[in-house]
Amino acid sequence: MASVQQRIVRRLLPALNVAAGAGVSALLTVVRACNRLWISNFFAAFTRTIGPYLREQRIGRANLKGAFPEKSDAEIETILRGVWDNLGRVAAEFAHVDRLVEGDAENRRYIDYAPGTAERFKELRDDGKPALIFAAHTGNWELPAVLAAADGLDTLVLYRRPNLEAVADAVLKIRTGHMGEMVATSMMAPLRLAGALTANRHVAMLVDQHYVKGVDVTFFGRTCKANPLAAMLAREAECAIHGTRVIRKPDGRFIAEVTEAVPPVRDAEGRIDVQGTMQAITSVIEGWIREYPEQWLWLHRRWR
Repeated sequence: MASVQQRIVRRLLPALNVAAGAGVSALLTVVRACNRLWISNFFAAFTRTIGPYLREQRIGRANLKGAFPEKSDAEIETILRGVWDNLGRVAAEFAHVDRLVEGDAENRRYIDYAPGTAERFKELRDDGKPALIFAAHTGNWELPAVLAAADGLDTLVLYRRPNLEAVADAVLKIRTGHMGEMVATSMMAPLRLAGALTANRHVAMLVDQHYVKGVDVTFFGRTCKANPLAAMLAREAECAIHGTRVIRKPDGRFIAEVTEAVPPVRDAEGRIDVQGTMQAITSVIEGWIREYPEQWLWLHRRWR
């Protein structure tokens, strides 16, 4: 039998859900009304201030010490400060995502392209072939999908809905129309994504978080679990695999990159090997993080 406290919580949850959704919507409206650089600096200062007092600070410190045993304590703390700074800026920029991609594909107002990226993007968009595109929680991880949609890349984007329905709806309202076709994680999501690849569309997903039922990969010299879905889809569709990221610059600008096709690992029969290919993808992400360690989200338990 449920306790009195449990019954009270169940009765309050719908109201809390609505209140949280309204709060998020109001906050996004206020943030959008502010100057993007000013509000980004404000959020960054806020997260830099409160971050060291949160449990995630200890998780991030332990992760960094395991990944970079050669770095001093002072270097680790400097990176952590940058992590909180970047997280605050991503949160503030979420309300401005459409404005950040202003301009045409040849002349973005706030975003420059890494060498070869514009050409690779056009090929992906126009070649009539399916492709699997992976990303990671580095730089501003919302922007790759926004850029793709703005420049006409037909893409399904896999995402995880927040637990509170009203909050999820508020977040989805911002993303809809700016990030391609959004597909929430579910039992049916892989079938929907596979169908899109069969129809010569593109599928994009973040692949750098812990997944309980994942395959083992080596990441910064230690074993962790990776969601095998990206490699499984590429195996069934026999399609190209590309990585994408948006790097933050200190002047409020960004650099967007689409990698060359990542060669998949193949088994003895010539088919894409899921674990080996997830290792190849993970190695690309590790390379990105080593370039800009302060821009990756070290605050979650990637190794368990």
